[in-house]
Amino acid sequence: MNIGVFGGGQLARMLAQAGRKLELDFMFFSPYSDSCAAPFGDHLCAPFDDPLALQRLAEWADVATYEFENIPLASLESVEQRVPLHPSSTVLAVARDRLLEKRRFDFLGIPTPRYAPVETLTELTNAAKDIGLPAILKTRTQGYDGKGQAVLREESDLAEAWERLGKFPCIVESRIAFDREISIIGARDQKGEMVFYPISENHHRDGILRLSINRLNDPFQDRANAKLKKIMEDFNYVGVMALELFQVNDQLMANEFAPRVHNSGHWTIEGASTSQFENHLRAICGFPLGKTTSTESAAMVNLIGSLPDENRIREIPGATSHYYGKAERPGRKLGHITLIGKDGSSDKIEQRLTALLQLADEPELASRNF
Repeated sequence: MNIGVFGGGQLARMLAQAGRKLELDFMFFSPYSDSCAAPFGDHLCAPFDDPLALQRLAEWADVATYEFENIPLASLESVEQRVPLHPSSTVLAVARDRLLEKRRFDFLGIPTPRYAPVETLTELTNAAKDIGLPAILKTRTQGYDGKGQAVLREESDLAEAWERLGKFPCIVESRIAFDREISIIGARDQKGEMVFYPISENHHRDGILRLSINRLNDPFQDRANAKLKKIMEDFNYVGVMALELFQVNDQLMANEFAPRVHNSGHWTIEGASTSQFENHLRAICGFPLGKTTSTESAAMVNLIGSLPDENRIREIPGATSHYYGKAERPGRKLGHITLIGKDGSSDKIEQRLTALLQLADEPELASRNF
């Protein structure tokens, strides 16, 4: 079966790696000649709006998918007219626009931090007064890994933040004091069957995810599952979806959802019966979904900007490195490490996790107790 993928980054690369056992072939549509997924399939190197490239993908693929949100909708819709696209372009139109996303949460009765759309500095000033400071200004589109965001701590920050984000349509969100950040990842197949992974507890720095830990038997698991189920059913969704949530006391508030495999679910490669990547492929191809069972503590440490010595990672029991084949650059996701608690001792996995965080140059996280 031929899988056409919009994008050629690490998520596309890991989809192809998971697709080997399913005997799937891949074509990656990406304008970047150094796309790290390219060695794992055919690389269609062309701008996303190239009509000949779009035609070639549609003629070759049995089904198409995408690995990130910032793809021209018209390009997806063009392919979708000729070949099944999962998730659909309708889902992406909402997920890529923070205002439409928040309004969909409202429609579904899923609580969020207070927010307001703004298109001028005057509207931003009024919204900040209404919502209160501190708050966060976010561009409606093109934002990820902390990009397209500015923290508003006092009124004097407004004008500079508005200028820095390009005076584009934005939303202002109340900056809430949360207990923790979590995500719930699930998959829905073409028959409407759904499976859910254990909650991931997430830790960020500079707007970039640094650490995810699976939380088995988490008391918020059922509530998180119910929120994600509501979204997937609303869209008649096919594929893997991630929902990012804030826990505030005993309440879960939605941050955003991602219509794709997600960074916080990378621990599933070694830590679950079926990885998020394999289940995404199973869903879009019409195969039965795999079990999401996770019986051991598991964690994922992102490697940002530079890579540690892989031999030092191998010295840590239960650790597996995943390097993406990218050149080192500040702020760039170059790989990740998974850690599995095979010895049944939470103390021992915590010690090993501390060692991995030190290798990943995360001293502040390494000093915490998880």
